[in-house]
Amino acid sequence: MTDQREVVIVRRPGQSPSAEDGLPGLLAAYHLRTEAEKGRAVAGVDGLPDHYRAEILDPRTAFVDDVVLVALSGDTAVGCLVVTAPVGGRSEVKRLWTDPAFRGRGIASVLVGAALAHCAESGVSTVRLSVWKWRAGAIALYERLGFTVTQSWDERDELVCMERAA
Repeated sequence: MTDQREVVIVRRPGQSPSAEDGLPGLLAAYHLRTEAEKGRAVAGVDGLPDHYRAEILDPRTAFVDDVVLVALSGDTAVGCLVVTAPVGGRSEVKRLWTDPAFRGRGIASVLVGAALAHCAESGVSTVRLSVWKWRAGAIALYERLGFTVTQSWDERDELVCMERAA
């Protein structure tokens, strides 16, 4: 586990981190890995669907209403997470990613904890997320953090939908 003092969470409500924060690289790794896991491996960012490529190329616009958290170890971006703007008392956690070289150090837990704290501060009553069913490690993490499986709100096959009180 990483010494918690080694990881800093950068939170910018209303202003997504920029390229200098390392967010585009983290998002690219997330989307490329996800497409490969779906059996649709692509050679690079140019092969990703337009909406994913837009997140990578211009995160400020893609997440303009959301809060983006970036975990930094020194000057290196090692993880990210997006918390959507509340709708009807709910926010969604999306794009949780930890650089594989930094996994197993508690960074994902710190990011989700920071997201939950933000939601509580913002008056959100429920935090939800969806995760691909083959990501057993992520599902176990979410369960440890109090999320439970709920009825799906997403039409895509193989997604597990989870939620918890903020």
